[in-house]
Amino acid sequence: MADSVELNLALGTKDITWNLTDLYQDVEDPAIETDISWCSGESTAIRENFYSKVANLSAKELLELVKRMEALDCRLSKLATFSFLNFTTQMDNAQAGALDQKIQEVTSQCGTETIFFELEFNNITDKEASLLLQDESLSHYHHYLQSLRRYRPHQLSEIEEKLLLEKEVAGRRSWTTLFSKVLSSYKFGERKRTEEEVLTDLYSADRNVRKVAADELTDGLRENNHILTHIFNTLAADKMITDRLRSHSSWVSSMNLHNELQDTTVETLVTAVTSRYDIVSRYYTIKKELLGVSQLEDYDRYAPLPTLPDKKVDWLASKETVLSAFNAFSPQMGSIAEDFFSKRWIHAPIQQGKRGGAFAHPCVPEVHPYVLVNYTGNHRDVSTVAHELGHGVHQVLAAETGHFNSDTPLPLAETASVFAELLVFNSQLDLLENEQEKKAFICQKLESIFATVFRQTAMNRFEELMHEGRRSQGELSSEELSEYWLTTQQAMFGESVTLRDDYGVWWSYIPHFLSTPGYVYSYAFGELLVLALYGLYQKEGQPFVDKYIDLLSAGGSQSPYDLMKPFDIDLNSNEFWQNGLDVIDQLLARVE
Repeated sequence: MADSVELNLALGTKDITWNLTDLYQDVEDPAIETDISWCSGESTAIRENFYSKVANLSAKELLELVKRMEALDCRLSKLATFSFLNFTTQMDNAQAGALDQKIQEVTSQCGTETIFFELEFNNITDKEASLLLQDESLSHYHHYLQSLRRYRPHQLSEIEEKLLLEKEVAGRRSWTTLFSKVLSSYKFGERKRTEEEVLTDLYSADRNVRKVAADELTDGLRENNHILTHIFNTLAADKMITDRLRSHSSWVSSMNLHNELQDTTVETLVTAVTSRYDIVSRYYTIKKELLGVSQLEDYDRYAPLPTLPDKKVDWLASKETVLSAFNAFSPQMGSIAEDFFSKRWIHAPIQQGKRGGAFAHPCVPEVHPYVLVNYTGNHRDVSTVAHELGHGVHQVLAAETGHFNSDTPLPLAETASVFAELLVFNSQLDLLENEQEKKAFICQKLESIFATVFRQTAMNRFEELMHEGRRSQGELSSEELSEYWLTTQQAMFGESVTLRDDYGVWWSYIPHFLSTPGYVYSYAFGELLVLALYGLYQKEGQPFVDKYIDLLSAGGSQSPYDLMKPFDIDLNSNEFWQNGLDVIDQLLARVE
């Protein structure tokens, strides 16, 4: 780990670690046990006071119940946020893991006590629900209560729902934790490096360095292949059973329902993106020429062009770049983002035992979000910081609507992060004077867009094959999963990139397939929506900024369709999605 220690020192990230004391002082904080006790007692009290009575509650009584449910969920979320964040930077720490598991069990226990609320509320007739929701006292929770009823056709009996909650302690979350432990503790290659360090080398200008990194990742994944394949199969089977019990029409329907999207909206999006795979193939055909190689291999996909600025960006410079772009768009957005840096809401260094990748965790309204990145100092990492802070700003603004209303559907959550990336990209591009450097920088942005739009859609196609394969033919072998992966990835690249057999096992390190199956299309949704929104910003200026801040501030208090009405956007229109793809095509034309 000497490499990462030196890198952290050089970039100034050694001490950029988050301060979790805004949640609890440490794992020994007596407030943790106090809150656990309160949650257990309150969940029992709610059941004693309201069980079998929901159908007969007045609007005022229903409001009291919803507020108590919200307060309970808020306290549980605070506990879960602390245990997760504490664990995610030290996944080899048994004490941290034990606390996280304990909080999961407490949450499950409280859920079994209060599951009756959603079941009983959804069992009242549409007419009765409509009359209740017309009452002004419930206006703040109108969308929350109305959207609960979308699950009505898929809910089970109370005893079945309680059994599902009880088993969840050893269910998906437990298996995804095992997955994270396996990859976060594994040391890749002769230098015994972390997954993040190896993945970073795929962006090296040295082709041999890229190939070595690709081979090290492949070797590590193959060494753990029997475990990873079993985890994937187990969770695919778990989803198959749950979908069957809940009568979901397809493997992705439950995610669409969670996102408050119609199946047709997602089908239109995926069809539009896959119809324009030619954009990807055209780009990589050009990149092969620009790199001067006769054949572009899978490990060449992220190779920087020779004219791309390759100077490392230290943490302070990254901070200044992001805040400058945010402030130029909206001083309010910049001010909120500044808090993440100045108040230690970010964890940035590379370290053993830390989860790879990046995320923003929303926490609860009275406590700010937290951001995790694995910062290695390249320009791509600056975009990642902007991406996660886009989420963070969104989460801070949405918190003003309250705990239940702040939960934003995933595709719109990705909109905020991708928009932030685009702001920073254009800011960085304006600073470049050399035309060849600009061209290389645009190429890098195109590759980022491809990763968000086309690669995520290709991964959605892999997921479909995996879930349908598991349902139709039973347990899938690693070889079958690898074939699915290569087939769906090659469809995107066409003949422009040669995918080696070694690349076939790379499905096995992607956590989204396990923790949030069906989620990945949200990235494509967010990117294409952002391209449309950014076009409106260029036309409207300040009036757009005001509408955009209102969009973020609304959180999940309205459906995605309603939230898009001020922008006159129809999410079911193929033409709308094609317009976004045309913007990508125009960006490629600048390179061509």
